[in-house]
Amino acid sequence: MALRVQKYGGSSVGSVERVTAVADRVAAAREQGDDIVVVVSAMGSTTDELISLSRQVTPNPDPRELDTLLSTGELVTSTLLAMALRERNHPAVSLSGLQAGIRTDSDFTRARITEVEPHRALDEISRGNIVIVAGFQGTTDAMETTTLGRGGSDTTAVALAAALRPEACEIFTDVDGIYTADPRLVPNARPLVDISYEEMLEMASEGARVMHHRAVELAWVYDVPIHVSSTFTYGRGTRIHGGPLMEIRNKVRGIAHETDVARVTVRRVPDQPGIAADLFSPLADAGISVDIIVQNVGEDGHSDVSFTVANGDVEATLEHVRTVATTFKAGEVTADRQLAKVSVVGAGLQNSPGYAARTFQALSGAGINIEMITTAEISITCVVRESAVEEATRALHSAFDLEETDG
Repeated sequence: MALRVQKYGGSSVGSVERVTAVADRVAAAREQGDDIVVVVSAMGSTTDELISLSRQVTPNPDPRELDTLLSTGELVTSTLLAMALRERNHPAVSLSGLQAGIRTDSDFTRARITEVEPHRALDEISRGNIVIVAGFQGTTDAMETTTLGRGGSDTTAVALAAALRPEACEIFTDVDGIYTADPRLVPNARPLVDISYEEMLEMASEGARVMHHRAVELAWVYDVPIHVSSTFTYGRGTRIHGGPLMEIRNKVRGIAHETDVARVTVRRVPDQPGIAADLFSPLADAGISVDIIVQNVGEDGHSDVSFTVANGDVEATLEHVRTVATTFKAGEVTADRQLAKVSVVGAGLQNSPGYAARTFQALSGAGINIEMITTAEISITCVVRESAVEEATRALHSAFDLEETDG
């Protein structure tokens, strides 16, 4: 008898009919003799609807109350799935994040898991129950309810797998694996047999939405293999792991894109020590993630600094930056919200010349202007106009021959 940890995303449980279909799938796994722990997301767009409700009451919901509200979405799914399994004569019990032993820090709306105490889950398994855990949520030491941010149910599943040690953490979603690019933008994108933790983490960080980057990071740290496949089919899927890869390697593994990108520019920043710390420290204190940073060559003792943040953080960013900019008599602070990122990702890029030039040539050939550039060991990222991101993704996918089947 094996232990299986499965996670079903919001699209997989988006209606009562889909919840019952998931119940059939879980029941089939149970009938093979396996012990099952299932992590579920909220149904469909429930989280967005709850956020909308809160903002009808107040434009700035209190983070503590917002987390308590948002945590209810996953509770609905978990209880419905437990009921559906019982209807199929399979004993099941639903657990909240608190009951499942998911302990977090106190950073509301974006909490991080600090510990998993799986005693209750193990006890329920020993009683013969299928355990259904509400994802996306946890509890602080002070017994406050927290949520883990977008994609948090992935993180819940991987954290439970790290504590329970199944052979793999199974992530079921609405696509049949990790693709070389978003198939909605690139029709000839193909699913990968497998991908390394490092490459998947870079893909997720640069916008690939099948897996949340924090879940991949956690899997890498605790060496938890992840198997991503479709809820609606029984295809091969993609395995994310740290061992040798099965596929004959193209040095580039995929093209990721992200449209939630805004650029903030501060003009005429004094070119002197300590200014960067003064500029970015308030953003860090406010929990605002800064991505790409570019500073031009200084003239007359001043330079312009540009950096990217998520669109949802623009207003808070402008408020903090303008306050700081006033103190050191910088110039205008502006924001451009109509941008996107497109990234070439692959561990084969390390110490391989020519890939940056090939990236820039592909975008130039498509008539796409590059607004900002950043590179890492296994990725090259270009900021382009949001209106050009689809064409940019296709151009790069073609330039690196990713439509060709490896192996």
